[in-house]
Amino acid sequence: MNLKLLFLCLFLAVLIIPAELKKRKHKHRKHGEHHNGPDRKHKRGSHKDLVEDIYFQIIDGLIGDDDDDDDNEHNADWIFELQEPEGQCNPNPCLNNGMCEEKGKRKFKCDCPRPFKGRKCEKGPKVCRKGRCGRGECVLTSVPPFYECKCKEPFQPPHCRTVSLCEPNPCKNGGNCTRDGMDFDCECPTGYRGRFCHVGPDDCYEGEGESYRGNVSETDDGDECLYWNSHFILEKGTDPFNSFEDDDGLGPHNFCRNPDGDTMPWCFIRRGPKLLWDYCDVTECPEPTGVAPTEAISPGPKPTAPQPQPTAAKPTIKPQPTTASQQPTVKPQPTTASQQPTAKPTTSEKPSEAPEASPTPPKQFSTCGKSQPKKSINRIYGGLKSIPGAQPWQVSLQVRLKGSNHAYRHTCGGVLIESCWVLTAGHCIDKKSDMQVVVGGLTLDLEEPTEQTLQVEQAIVHENYRETQSAVYNDIALLKLKGTDGTCANETQFVKTACLPDAPLNDGMECTISGWGATKESQYGSNHLLDAQVLLINQDKCSESKIYGKVLDDSMFCAGHLQGGVDSCQGDSGGPLTCQQSSTHVIYGLVSWGDQCGRENKPGVYTRVTHFLDWIKSKTQAASA
Repeated sequence: MNLKLLFLCLFLAVLIIPAELKKRKHKHRKHGEHHNGPDRKHKRGSHKDLVEDIYFQIIDGLIGDDDDDDDNEHNADWIFELQEPEGQCNPNPCLNNGMCEEKGKRKFKCDCPRPFKGRKCEKGPKVCRKGRCGRGECVLTSVPPFYECKCKEPFQPPHCRTVSLCEPNPCKNGGNCTRDGMDFDCECPTGYRGRFCHVGPDDCYEGEGESYRGNVSETDDGDECLYWNSHFILEKGTDPFNSFEDDDGLGPHNFCRNPDGDTMPWCFIRRGPKLLWDYCDVTECPEPTGVAPTEAISPGPKPTAPQPQPTAAKPTIKPQPTTASQQPTVKPQPTTASQQPTAKPTTSEKPSEAPEASPTPPKQFSTCGKSQPKKSINRIYGGLKSIPGAQPWQVSLQVRLKGSNHAYRHTCGGVLIESCWVLTAGHCIDKKSDMQVVVGGLTLDLEEPTEQTLQVEQAIVHENYRETQSAVYNDIALLKLKGTDGTCANETQFVKTACLPDAPLNDGMECTISGWGATKESQYGSNHLLDAQVLLINQDKCSESKIYGKVLDDSMFCAGHLQGGVDSCQGDSGGPLTCQQSSTHVIYGLVSWGDQCGRENKPGVYTRVTHFLDWIKSKTQAASA
């Protein structure tokens, strides 16, 4: 009997302990805790890793400063064959400091500074060809040859092809370098840590780390951070210097920073061809106790001279280094409804017997499609981190086995359209599961003070929903939430509704998809909400035989980039595709299906919400009657 009990305990331990470790992974690390040190089992970036990495391969004939700009490179100009770009010059759609010139009421043209080209000045010099820097990271600079190689130890500059172990010593702050086969280890002096002993004893962050200017350059999983001006980041369509508002934190370095209001410092990393991000192995500063130290008893008199008061150090604003892809831009701060200055009228004194009327609270969800991000919305391409409040209608649909006490798990996305109504994809609904939705959150594995959790009272799948081997038809569903007196979700800066569209939108329009990309079938999901930009694709174009052929009908449309790359793999099934009309965000599509992920000529397919407006209205009104 005791032997059976022992086996049962061991079995439960195998199940529970890994789950607990995974759940705690992104918890805030207390001060003094970090993962750097000799006990780390896997040392990433070893000599073997670098040699086997396809991005650090040696290619003969690529040593030199020649400019490999290729005007014939396949790009997204196919969309401009359908129509000229639409929009106005406010905000400026031209990248890399391009000057926008309006052409009539709805057209614009970008005047690009050298060396940038393209309809939106998106094409820069192609100097960082694969293999150009050997076993090193290629970063862009503002002077010829417009790139620099950042070698990975033990490979040496300038071309990162030769190996030298411990000579010169890569260890900082007096660290001792010891050889380990074709690799090396740094023995750090007391108080110093990091692979190169480059992190000092006072290196820590306060609050959420937005003011952090330390030297940590590794994630909590041991990945080395990419340089903020890395070609690999910019190649993915992301420019941190324009995407984030950061006066002096970002630069031509790979130190961890928090430029977007996240919970702690983070950085970009690369895993194979994927551009990812992760939180850093950075220490949280100890909180002051607020208790004065006990003063030693002294027989002599106390000094009467006034003691100098400490002054708070103000951060010095450093000049922002500019590179060919980092032209500084002045970003106007958007004024939200909560920031409008209001004039206070002067009122005469009232008699004491006349009580003053209580102000009427604002009506919940009186407007839709208006986001209030913590910082101004800047486009982040390629499915990267969404900033707080930028996608306040985003919903995480979570399920568990009906009637069980299991934990809920994220399975699909959705979009809040009313306080008690969520729109999602029909294929996300499982009648055998209990369902709940979480709104207002960004991270799946953390309980955030901004999020609200609501139970699903009823799921309504379209009557003509149908799956085939080629496509999914009428892929739409409504979730009615449980609430009180017609109120379910409460409107905040982080929880708002998206508007329903009232008319079709133009082909080529740039819209936003968002989601976590983490489903039961997904192997590489994100715990942090991602968003990305996609283009609406002409229906006739998407119905060509080399794309999707005749399987498309009026209930669906395509969006993405025909050359491949970003599509709804960065989003979730049922998640929103929103487009901006007159500063208002409308829910134009729901992530539905596609042929694999990011393939050329296989963009994402979305449920066309305008096709179901009458259905949505009939179901929501009937349930509310």
